Amino acid sequence: MTAEGFAVGWPGRGEPVAPGADGPAPTLGAVFPFGAQSPASAEGGTNSGRFGVSGAVLIGDGGRISEAAPTLTGLGLDPVRSAQLVYLDPPYNRGGSFDGYHDNMPRHDWLTYIEARLRVAHDLLADTGSVWVHLDDAEAHRVRCLLDEVFGVESFIADLTVESNPKGRQLDRYFAGSHDRLMVYARDPEQVVLEGGIAAAVNPSDFPHVDADGVNYRLLPLRNTNKRFNPRTTPTMTYPLYGDPETGVVAVDPAPGLVEVSPVFGDLTPAVWRWSRDTARERVGDLVCRTVNGRSGRRVDVYQRDRHEAGRVKKLKTIWLSEEVGSTDTARADLRAAGVDGFRTPKPLALMRRIIELASSPGDLVVDLFAGSGSTAVAARDLGRRWVVVERNPDTVRDVLLPRLGASSA
Repeated sequence: MTAEGFAVGWPGRGEPVAPGADGPAPTLGAVFPFGAQSPASAEGGTNSGRFGVSGAVLIGDGGRISEAAPTLTGLGLDPVRSAQLVYLDPPYNRGGSFDGYHDNMPRHDWLTYIEARLRVAHDLLADTGSVWVHLDDAEAHRVRCLLDEVFGVESFIADLTVESNPKGRQLDRYFAGSHDRLMVYARDPEQVVLEGGIAAAVNPSDFPHVDADGVNYRLLPLRNTNKRFNPRTTPTMTYPLYGDPETGVVAVDPAPGLVEVSPVFGDLTPAVWRWSRDTARERVGDLVCRTVNGRSGRRVDVYQRDRHEAGRVKKLKTIWLSEEVGSTDTARADLRAAGVDGFRTPKPLALMRRIIELASSPGDLVVDLFAGSGSTAVAARDLGRRWVVVERNPDTVRDVLLPRLGASSA
């Protein structure tokens, strides 16, 4: 065990890897000017100067992307310490062999391979950026330990469950696998810029009341409903408020016609408010007094008007269902819609759009070290990000990735 957490050891860890063992240094396959629906030539053109390039496709080993830095810098896409999002969707190492990838490596070789690319991702990220590693349960627990080592335990953000096959893989030996893992780490947890939610996750029907200005709202208990927070653990958050359950008026100080209201749980044991007294005084107009029928009888309580205003987002759960982010089947449909077929394991566009929207803003740089069918490139381009994707299999670039980018609408 290290100071940072548990360390993973394997035969040969730390020994140098022969240059080119996992593929050649990346070369420029195509560049995409902003607003273009098809690539410019790899050599550049009138629209592919430093400030005119939206993205680039590299052919070669993503672990050697730094060797392409001079070329990318000339295009305004230098990824070193400037990528806001680095996405890794490596072979899961489940023993198969497909699409020119190594999915049946000895575990110690695979871990060496992955560790090197995690360190590359760390070097690429801006201080505000995050890395997203897409795997399944076969190796994810070992990679979590590597992520703790490379990025630091404190840099962990989430380990998301993504439903990839809602029907379940019936050919699996014991249980029908239906999910992947998406592990998220920050380069610098103190500076990371990352949205935890999206506007599409907000359900307007959750806000049934209408305020005087026409904005819908819901009522949330001002009382903290978590019993870990109580007058003993947080004594500064318990104080009386004063209200009129008939008019809904709430005040911080006593006044004629107002009854004293102290925070209590449903069983009438003492509780605390979610707001400090100063916050309650500052936002008293957002508070409402009501009579409620609790399990211990009628009582007066205080609620917060939680308004559904423009731009509101809702935090996403750590389980992402296929109905929200697509599945392997919908990902294949995405390819067919672009006139491309023949790639077995594409990622859904809806999934990649969600990741990119959460982890970056328009104009930010997105990097994918295992480009595959190009879902990251398509989503990044459609969302107005700059992007660099690297694919080691030139046949995949020629037959799937570039045709798909050419066919997708911007």
